[in-house]
Amino acid sequence: MSDWIELKDRVFIVTGGSSGIGQSIVQGLLEVGAKVANFDLKDGNEASDNYFFVQVDVSSREHVEIGVAQVVEHFGTIDGLVNNAGINIPALLVDTKQAHSKYELNDQIFDKMVSINQKGLFLVAQAVGRILTEKKAGVIVNMASEAGLEGSEGQSCYAATKAAVYSFTRSWAKELGKSNVRVVGLAPGIMEETGLRTLAYEEALAYTRNKSVEELRAGYNNTSTIPLGRSGKLSEVADAACFALSDRSSYVTGVTINIAGGKTRG
Repeated sequence: MSDWIELKDRVFIVTGGSSGIGQSIVQGLLEVGAKVANFDLKDGNEASDNYFFVQVDVSSREHVEIGVAQVVEHFGTIDGLVNNAGINIPALLVDTKQAHSKYELNDQIFDKMVSINQKGLFLVAQAVGRILTEKKAGVIVNMASEAGLEGSEGQSCYAATKAAVYSFTRSWAKELGKSNVRVVGLAPGIMEETGLRTLAYEEALAYTRNKSVEELRAGYNNTSTIPLGRSGKLSEVADAACFALSDRSSYVTGVTINIAGGKTRG
């Protein structure tokens, strides 16, 4: 059953693959024999002949198009994409304690999140999509978030960019399906802690929710709203990504799969 997923020697780009969920997806694909190009600002230093790092700022069309060309030159082709790169900067719409504080949403914060989470997603999907539609085969996986449907206090801009991922996924599936290219979304919920959960991030999020950092951290461990009773593992998102990229999900497109242990509003 080790070859059940049948991704050996297929070529995939993973954006933001040097840390967090992206790194887990890179490792998961390498484990099943796939060839992986990591588009990130810093190398994740994976020890595999099937690993290829390309320094790419996904918000730059020039960076993206040069990076995609380098992958084709290195591996010969591209079979799929995991659009994972994204950032989250907690900020309030209105800081009622101090107008224009560093914890209030401003043009710089807004533009940065949109340029990476939304524009970057589009730029890489377009560049890879040109190759996949010409081949009339391939898969684009877009990383959404539970916040994209539920909204998130102190994270409205992030949630809005992730809501766009749902619409991109549905729309692109309708467009690219005519060329036998599938588009699938993945929406993780509450996941295990990674190095991306920095003190600066926790301080900002705690401020937007009028909590202490200690109270915020205690909330991470409250799994009472999750039917499975635990946080998700990064490897579980990687498994879902591998499935979505494989022919085992050949009739799945235009949907976003919720990876959240059953957590919903109810």
